Amino acid sequence: MIICVGEALIDMIRTAVSGSKDVFYPIPGGSPYNTAIAIGRMGVPVKFLGKFSTDIFGELLLKKLKDNKVGDELIIRSNHNSTLAFVKIEKKKEPQYVFYTEATADRSLEIKDLPQKLPPETKCILFGSIAMTMEPLASTIDALVLREGSRKNADQMELAPVISFDPNIRPFMIKDKAGFINRFEKWVAASTITKISQADFEYLYTKLDTEKALQKIIAMGPRLAICSMGQKGAAAMLRRNDGSVIKVSAPIVNLPVIDTIGAGDAFHGAFLSWLYRKDKLSRSSLANLSEADLYDALFFANKAASITCNRQGAEPPTLREVTALKDTGDKTAVKTVKKSGTPATAAKKTAKNTVKSAVKKPVKKPAKTGSKR
Repeated sequence: MIICVGEALIDMIRTAVSGSKDVFYPIPGGSPYNTAIAIGRMGVPVKFLGKFSTDIFGELLLKKLKDNKVGDELIIRSNHNSTLAFVKIEKKKEPQYVFYTEATADRSLEIKDLPQKLPPETKCILFGSIAMTMEPLASTIDALVLREGSRKNADQMELAPVISFDPNIRPFMIKDKAGFINRFEKWVAASTITKISQADFEYLYTKLDTEKALQKIIAMGPRLAICSMGQKGAAAMLRRNDGSVIKVSAPIVNLPVIDTIGAGDAFHGAFLSWLYRKDKLSRSSLANLSEADLYDALFFANKAASITCNRQGAEPPTLREVTALKDTGDKTAVKTVKKSGTPATAAKKTAKNTVKSAVKKPVKKPAKTGSKR
């Protein structure tokens, strides 16, 4: 089971209505919330941990979770209002947000609200996004991650659950950039997987290109660092137990883009779901992922993100929709790097051949991915 913790809010999407002025339409959202929905639609066990308002928006948030088979047993209800995020969407631009978060329900989660123990079947905890800029929520999640990251399962055979972190940075929510980066690097060090967008890197480490930024992240301690790069696909670095690092990249499937809301959340949810369904969502299994495994997981996640961008709003696809969407036949480069950073030629050739065999033959038309909404 995967547990998603963080903000759950209402995206007020600016929408044109025929014969009327533009209106704002309420859509349940928030990065961890969207990711929980994405995981639920993959048929993977998932629960949400957080605090929801008892207002009409809180009911809307709860209903969508239940409709998508996301467990609500770890949700606390509150008389505080729901967080609102007004969203402006323009063609070929990142969505613009204005958040109303003062004294809202989701941000009011405190350490005393946390369950003493998480369900024993918990394999992964996902956290991040604007939740890490709001108190007391940020400190509460920080305490949860540090507590669970240091524990062992009852059988003592496996270390702590996988901790997956997506900062999903919104610069206007950060008042002290240097202070945030210090905390960000602490959370990276505590995580097993860090999934970060190219836009996040541009904010955090303006002078580093994507590869250097990934190297910086992997050096902080996580097993796996992933960068989602929009139309350029995704790249990842995986650190082996012997200190060597493999780098794998995977392309997207080109579909018409309606908007990009929730694309990163769909990617993250699909990536973790692929690992779960292949019985590879554990710390030991991640250390032993093959190049082909990592490619397949990245490409699966890219397909989920591509379908989400083909729809209005954060509406991640089902498992059936992702598996039905065929590959365009693009290839990708893979390389294994020794401790010294020198490419290992023999391993590189083997990896390329492995990945090549993992890519399906191209088809003339991709499967239809219409949303049932």
